[in-house]
Amino acid sequence: MTPRERWLALFDGAKPDRIPTDYWATDEVTARLLRELRCADKEALYTRLHIDGVVHINPVRTSAHFPGDESADIWGLRRTAIDYGNGSYEEFANHPFAEMTTVEEVHAYPWPNPDDHDFERFRKEIESAPHHRIVRSGEYEPFLLYCALRGMELAMMDLLADQEMVDAALDHIFDYYYAVNERTFEIGKGRIDMTYVAEDMGGQTGLLFGIPEIRRFILPRQKKMADLARSFGIHIFYHTDGAARDIIPDLLDVTGIEILNPIQWRCPGMEREGLVRDFGKRVIFHGAIDNQHTLPFGTAEDVRSEVLESIRIFSGARWICAPCHNLQPVTPTSNIVALYETIHEHGTL
Repeated sequence: MTPRERWLALFDGAKPDRIPTDYWATDEVTARLLRELRCADKEALYTRLHIDGVVHINPVRTSAHFPGDESADIWGLRRTAIDYGNGSYEEFANHPFAEMTTVEEVHAYPWPNPDDHDFERFRKEIESAPHHRIVRSGEYEPFLLYCALRGMELAMMDLLADQEMVDAALDHIFDYYYAVNERTFEIGKGRIDMTYVAEDMGGQTGLLFGIPEIRRFILPRQKKMADLARSFGIHIFYHTDGAARDIIPDLLDVTGIEILNPIQWRCPGMEREGLVRDFGKRVIFHGAIDNQHTLPFGTAEDVRSEVLESIRIFSGARWICAPCHNLQPVTPTSNIVALYETIHEHGTL
């Protein structure tokens, strides 16, 4: 089977020839692997490690900055690089909605124009996408964006104290992404296999906010976006970090997710055995190889043992083997190689 055929078999409820794999990593890790494994590009790396990786293609924006502020993105957000020794990540340097007190201010904000994309370039890129790999296009993660615009503390408080402001902002964000995704899906119909719908709702020990608020603000809009994708025959890949066990039934029943990522099984409620028992017939599990302990700080043998354990646990379900989030620079190359070599050697179904 090709990598794409393995993923599609899982979507169809069938068994592929072996357990599919995926790859999530920071740019620093990818650059290191390309260098150390002597691979010319990512496709060569995927071939070297037998990775059934996904091709991500989205329309490029023709306007990349906020009106009147070249240092801000289309939402008016500025970022600053934070160096952590082996690489860097970006933190938000401002919160444009932090001083807002009225819904009228939200409506008056210069929201980005969904037409500001090079859709003709996207058409050419999607037409030339490799046929042997799954193609993922489109994205939607609205409350994370609202937290950036408002500031995390105010955003969380707004869910209870200023619900009209949350609704107004989330409606604008939804309208933008719905328009972009609809155009994207129309152009890529028949070539786009999967779309990305997400919201980080889990922390290390439980949900970050209440189920009533999730049902009120998050799920209805997610369902509409997922329904749009389904109308084009596109599958729903869903990402939520952490201890999200309590909201999984809603994600299945309302949003209609098909893949659940990343399965941080050390978090309460996310134990692999329980997830397989309760949801194994309804969803594809993606990830599950621990990225906080085993991969960065374990030995290659520890990684190998965890992969073998996951093979056993997920034997009664559909599973895509991958790190449970982006591989970080602290993760040794030997551990990454051990992950993919072990699943390739022992993942035949």
